[in-house]
Amino acid sequence: MTGIRLAVHHVTEYTYDDSVEWAYHAACLAPRHTPWQKVSDWRLNIDPLPDGWGVEGLELDTGELARHLRRDPWGNQHLSFGHARVHERLVVDSRFEVELSDRPVPEPGRGQAWEAVAAGLRYRAGRALQEADEFALASNYAAPDETLRAYARRAFSPGRTLAAGGLSLMHQIHTDLRYLPQSTTVATRAADALALRSGVCQDFAHVFIAACRSLGLAARYVSGYLLTRPPEGVTKLVGADASHAWVELWCPEQGWLALDPTNAVPAGLDHVTLAWGRDYADVAPLRGVLRGGGVATLGVSVSVEPMAD
Repeated sequence: MTGIRLAVHHVTEYTYDDSVEWAYHAACLAPRHTPWQKVSDWRLNIDPLPDGWGVEGLELDTGELARHLRRDPWGNQHLSFGHARVHERLVVDSRFEVELSDRPVPEPGRGQAWEAVAAGLRYRAGRALQEADEFALASNYAAPDETLRAYARRAFSPGRTLAAGGLSLMHQIHTDLRYLPQSTTVATRAADALALRSGVCQDFAHVFIAACRSLGLAARYVSGYLLTRPPEGVTKLVGADASHAWVELWCPEQGWLALDPTNAVPAGLDHVTLAWGRDYADVAPLRGVLRGGGVATLGVSVSVEPMAD
């Protein structure tokens, strides 16, 4: 088994051209522990310091930070914070260390045909609830429709194993959609991204998820990061230097298959998991409402660097 240790640093900065009188924000920036990912030394600093948090000018300790965290139904940790004093700038600075180990590689020849998996996810009176069930249902940004269903059927031919279909759909989206920043917004839905045939990693993920749900399959949205500078001789993945998104497709025999349609690769040692949910709306890194502020200028920087042994 191979592994890698990484240092992750994510800074979000809003600069306002007018004073903000009042603001309230929600963040999903706490990285997850998983069987293939061990997180340590997560630190979060917010400037200006939120109301009721710590001591101005001092770094937040882990105990203070833990006091503000809440867990959602999928195990992600969120926090909320507000400012009731005037400010012209907001900086949210998150950093942590992570040790990644190899994930199981998807095996296209192993498992049931996709039709059998879809049948097992259908509601039947008296059937026990499964973890994957709610990820087969429509969500705001990844709702199934007939166009997406027809698009998915190109990859999921009759009798094909679910894993083989998922890998095929990953490559299909990578081929058909153009990675084009600013061609979509955070509010773009899967059907619109497919019609545009362009977008960013969020859109590639939403198209995959909605296409699978159109066939009755379960898929979820994963937010995270990519290794900024890969080893010499290895191609840099699209989406590095920013937050990234990919998908996980439920396969009863193999568990959640982590697939990156933006780069047409299964998620591996380049991928650091932050959170997962039904779509982007469940795991947006930072969102908020405010009074005043005028026009806001957003700056985001992300670095994911190997650490010395």
